[in-house]
Amino acid sequence: MRAVILKEEIQIPDTVTVRINNLEVAVKGPKGEIVKNFNFAKGIIITLSEDRKKILLETNFADRRKKALFYSIISHIENMIVGVTKGYRYYLKIIYTHFPISVKVVGNEVQITNLIGEKNVRRAKILPGVKVTVKGDDIVVEGINLEAVAQTAANIEAASKISGFDRRVFSDGIYIYKKEVIE
Repeated sequence: MRAVILKEEIQIPDTVTVRINNLEVAVKGPKGEIVKNFNFAKGIIITLSEDRKKILLETNFADRRKKALFYSIISHIENMIVGVTKGYRYYLKIIYTHFPISVKVVGNEVQITNLIGEKNVRRAKILPGVKVTVKGDDIVVEGINLEAVAQTAANIEAASKISGFDRRVFSDGIYIYKKEVIE
């Protein structure tokens, strides 16, 4: 069954300003600015209310896919608002049982050495706008863009993945264990 008209509103906090140009949404807050382009979402209208306190989204004759896209865009915009007001933080744990793994941040990449005694250096890309710090056996990934923070944490986890060993015995690697909104 198609929904004839879908309308939703997103409240904008006082500390946040939103700029909308066609389907490009820019959210600016105390922690920074995020710009995201939703040009792929044809048939969805994104506007600001007259008092600039709400973001209005509207679509007509939405089938299942268009409805899913509509609510995904709402989630993206809400994540952008939370990001510029609070920020996101992911925690990763360095686990080793056989050889001590050394991790360091060099430029825009994380370098992982001595993973299961390997001599080569494994590299994980840090996306722009993301800050990575290594504290003992913990790695903290912080930023205002949820997608960039999550992808950077996933890059680090994927770079430390080992193959050819029994995972029950060789659990060495770097794993995400906590995700939070910075308060």
